Amino acid sequence: MNLRKLFGGLVLFFALAACANTSKDANSLLWKVSGNGLEKPSYLFGTHHLIPLSFLDSITGLDEAFEATEQTVGELDMSKMAEMQMKIMGAAIMPNEYSYQTLLSEQDFQLLDQTLKELIGIGLDQLGRMKPAMLSNLISITLYQKYYPTLSGDKSIDQHFQDEAAKRSRSVKSLETAEEQIHTLLGSQTIERQAEMLACMLNHPEMLKEQMDRLQTAYMNQDLKALNALYEEELPNDPCPSTQEEKDVINKNRNIQWLKILPDMMQEKSSFVAVGCLHLVGKDGLIEGLRKAGFTVEAVK
Repeated sequence: MNLRKLFGGLVLFFALAACANTSKDANSLLWKVSGNGLEKPSYLFGTHHLIPLSFLDSITGLDEAFEATEQTVGELDMSKMAEMQMKIMGAAIMPNEYSYQTLLSEQDFQLLDQTLKELIGIGLDQLGRMKPAMLSNLISITLYQKYYPTLSGDKSIDQHFQDEAAKRSRSVKSLETAEEQIHTLLGSQTIERQAEMLACMLNHPEMLKEQMDRLQTAYMNQDLKALNALYEEELPNDPCPSTQEEKDVINKNRNIQWLKILPDMMQEKSSFVAVGCLHLVGKDGLIEGLRKAGFTVEAVK
């Protein structure tokens, strides 16, 4: 198992969880942004970071939208992935005062060790200094690739758009730094909370599989209503619920920061903005945020 490759995938995986719904035009992943002084329209595209590139052929108007823009904007600058992987590995190390022997029950400790050996090929004897959030994501991304071996040549949709921009000598800009995204991934929860969520995931593998299945089906069908339900629903018997604060760290808070810089980017050059679909819609999403800022945002169908 190539851990370096897995580490690189982590910065993409955690943001793909779902999309939220918007009040209208729900069944579209591609959105046109115009008005409010823009000389040329820009476009928003909601990505799923582990979907094959062949899926793009099903998006009406996507090629035309991409070719009509002058720069590409992503969550991160993917050309710096090697540097990013090194930063992830540094940030993934658990503080010395913690250990899985004290963070987990003996039963959960053994379950974690067994799961890592089965999925990744090495256990806690080699991975035991990694933060629980890192191990949670390593397990999740490995399972996703097992259930859905979909990546074309190990390239994500996000990487694809940035590579195509580079081929056309267009600029590529990022909405946040590697450090900001790594903090969201590995540093926004206490070690104790990370361990709690890891143990819960290990003890409820059927829940993780069900969420992955629903996500895959909804995204491939461009069914944002189904994705909205997956993200927002509060299951009465959910054994591993996230708090609203934890959800906001992943989505709302980042959107607020992005909306401070996106208008200027689009004013400077017409932009193709490709980010995880979760960030586009919902009352705290980029679509509604740009509308509130005076832009016209409409689905491309």
